[in-house]
Amino acid sequence: MQAKRIFITGGASGLGFALAQRCARAGWQVCIGDRDNERGEAVIGSLTKLQKDAFFMPCDVTRIGDIEEVAVELEKRWDGVDVVVNNAGVAQVGALTDTTIGDWQWIMDINLMGVVRGCKVFTPLFQRQGHGHFVNVASMAGLLDVPNTSAYSASKAAVVSLSETLENELAKDNIYVTVACPSFFKTNLGEGMRASIEGMRDKLERLMSNSKLDAADVAETIFSAIKSKRSHVLPHREGRIAWYFKRFLTRKLYQRIVHSRIK
Repeated sequence: MQAKRIFITGGASGLGFALAQRCARAGWQVCIGDRDNERGEAVIGSLTKLQKDAFFMPCDVTRIGDIEEVAVELEKRWDGVDVVVNNAGVAQVGALTDTTIGDWQWIMDINLMGVVRGCKVFTPLFQRQGHGHFVNVASMAGLLDVPNTSAYSASKAAVVSLSETLENELAKDNIYVTVACPSFFKTNLGEGMRASIEGMRDKLERLMSNSKLDAADVAETIFSAIKSKRSHVLPHREGRIAWYFKRFLTRKLYQRIVHSRIK
């Protein structure tokens, strides 16, 4: 069987890099894109040890031209691509009244529109080759409703909705769509986080450090979902339980149970 070809945005660190490593170990052809050129160049060597043809391309998901350049290069090198992972994302925490319109525009441009750009650029390529698979990385924040995360949660909820809609829209073209909704795990999400709540970075670090799963665990779950073509990936057991509560309990009971645990 021919090795799969995968492109991952935000692939130079965190979940993106963990997934790149997992796919490289499986013998897949891997391209990572990232706006941090220095980090991308620094980590690509460890990927080429696993898969000699792995390579890095500078890619800022807020610029559609960058993504188009990647698509052209993948067609040139690989004659196409099988899986595109729209993973790049940022975090913002703060009350609605303290979150500026600039912060809203910043997070939507990366978390939502970055995914939109990735899907828009690669869908025609997938259609021409007759198959493809998008993996869009959202968050449990896109399924739940944690206070003081309105901008972040709205951006991730939009990614969930976009993914579910495209799953139906693109099925006729043999294009699959998976949306991943992890909870907290050890990653570098806090590096570029914007927060108007004092001590939020330390709290985020504690939540990530206390997680039972790390980036490699989440990457393994996503890797399995790609192979089985699952539409939704909820790696964390606690997150799945909270989501079930929200779906099946009354609103008041859900709030009493779940929100009491996250205060």
